[in-house]
Amino acid sequence: MAVGFFKSIIQKFTGRPVDWDELEEALIRSDLGVPMTMRILHALQARTDRLTAESVVEVARDEILKVLPRDSPMMRPLASKPKVVLVVGVNGTGKTTSTAKLAWLLKQKGHSVLLAAADTFRAAAIEQLGVWAERIPCPIVQGPYNGDPAAVCFDAYGRADRENIEFVICDTAGRLHTKSNLMGELAKVKRALTKCDPNAPHESLLVVDATTGSNALAQAREFQQAAELTGLVVTKLDGSGRGGCVIAIQNELKLPTRFVGTGEKLEDIAFFESRQFVDQML
Repeated sequence: MAVGFFKSIIQKFTGRPVDWDELEEALIRSDLGVPMTMRILHALQARTDRLTAESVVEVARDEILKVLPRDSPMMRPLASKPKVVLVVGVNGTGKTTSTAKLAWLLKQKGHSVLLAAADTFRAAAIEQLGVWAERIPCPIVQGPYNGDPAAVCFDAYGRADRENIEFVICDTAGRLHTKSNLMGELAKVKRALTKCDPNAPHESLLVVDATTGSNALAQAREFQQAAELTGLVVTKLDGSGRGGCVIAIQNELKLPTRFVGTGEKLEDIAFFESRQFVDQML
């Protein structure tokens, strides 16, 4: 959903009757998904007053706010052991950078963080996360290229536990959501972590690129089954991207957006705020 989506609706239908087919197409093209589009259309059809561009925007805004959570829950540490955050996603979504940004954000909140470079299939990912760890700064556990990512996560937890570090953030390899063998590797990582703590990982965050549109929903469906997701990190919500997938994923999977990335710098990350997000659609 491009920033200014509501504005485009007003421009399209101001001064002329609202065409239902055109409106349905516009809503679907915004990546809201068919169920959310139908929800908005049904709410509009239930109105008894004359339909205008302004009333379309009013109803769409209200229905979207009903679906989105009011506030993104804070990420808090556990009482006496490390909290493990598993970061997953397809290639090219900004997963490794998002992992580093999340570590930086938690450090800004006064927490201790350890990074686990569990993307052992892309050598550059290990080096990239190492550079970020120096900048944050925070400790990092790395394994050899083509090594076992489950072993990296296991070792990272052990170090965090010994050193009383509050958060372990595991950067896993990017994988196509359609590849069952790669998705199965996530299960191995989870099994290794449960040997450390039966409830680990405590958070599983899917990184999605806002510009991928409806494909982000397909990714979320598959990763939800493989990793029992607790939330999203949405990248490229910087004015040029679209965000309708945020609403579609929340509406269908009840999976909240927890964090948003808006640039390449460490500080370009924020907790997701639904009202601010909707206001940006104006």
